[in-house]
Amino acid sequence: MNEIIKKIEDEQLRADVPQFHVGDTVRVHAKIKEGNRERIQVFEGTVLKRQGGSNRATFTVRKMSNGVGVEKTWPLHSPTVEKVEVIRLGKVRRAKLNYLRQRSGKSAKVKELMRR
Repeated sequence: MNEIIKKIEDEQLRADVPQFHVGDTVRVHAKIKEGNRERIQVFEGTVLKRQGGSNRATFTVRKMSNGVGVEKTWPLHSPTVEKVEVIRLGKVRRAKLNYLRQRSGKSAKVKELMRR
């Protein structure tokens, strides 16, 4: 990769990125701009996938809202993502949990991992 591009991308990396994995339940605090006001909206769900590397890395979170599955994808190093809190650690054996999209109820749960 071109050294100039690499230098610009390295300046955009965030230092406060939390350690989370696929299957974890996270709470994403995202900045929402409405007109001239700015507020923080919380989105809580299961991490389905993490993609990319460096400053292009993204992660997708899925939650159930009124019986409808909602997924959002955020860039990991974006300034619109205020913070990411890890609530539960999930025990999974896949890198991408696409099979959760077809499941509902108890079969859509991810087992909790007890790390200490």
